[in-house]
Amino acid sequence: MATIKYKKEDRLVGKLFRYFLQGLIILAPITITIYILYQLFNWVDNLLRPVMVVPGLGFLTIILFILFIGWISSSLIMEAVISFFDHWLERTPGIKLLYTSIKDFFRAFAGDKKKFTKPVLANIFDRDIWIVGFITDEEMAKFNMGADMVGVYVPQAYNFAGQLYILPRNRVQLIDAITPGDAMKYTVTGGVVEMEQHPPASGSAQENRES
Repeated sequence: MATIKYKKEDRLVGKLFRYFLQGLIILAPITITIYILYQLFNWVDNLLRPVMVVPGLGFLTIILFILFIGWISSSLIMEAVISFFDHWLERTPGIKLLYTSIKDFFRAFAGDKKKFTKPVLANIFDRDIWIVGFITDEEMAKFNMGADMVGVYVPQAYNFAGQLYILPRNRVQLIDAITPGDAMKYTVTGGVVEMEQHPPASGSAQENRES
């Protein structure tokens, strides 16, 4: 009887532990996401807290201001003004490095100059080891290298950092079964994200073999 009792208690403990893990898996991503959004909301809202006494109004004001700038930037007059400041900032010693670095970083993710659009499998450390990265530069003449070399950026999981590698094309395989966005999510989450596969583009496999 004692053995049966212990087995029932073990099953109960095991079941409770599984329930705990399941609840943790569900709640942890939601809680962490809400916490990050809350901290971001508070940080932005505090920027205008001295002049905005209503909680949340500072955050809303900044969002509306960014939307307004994006809207009026499409006009010819505003485009000329922005172009003037852009030209001035890109030629000011000291400010140039900071400004151009930040501008290129944001353009790499959005706009008409996105860089992370060519996900690849890169063979870097060993013949049988492959990592997910993105071709960000295919012009290696600046480094006295030929057209058979490419720049591959490899993001780090759960981090904003990454590493740039210059590799021969024959050690890089284009990924066409998933979108660039899914490839980025897969990399930065350590491969735990679920992705929807897409059929490869016609002729892409042949292009990969030729490259």
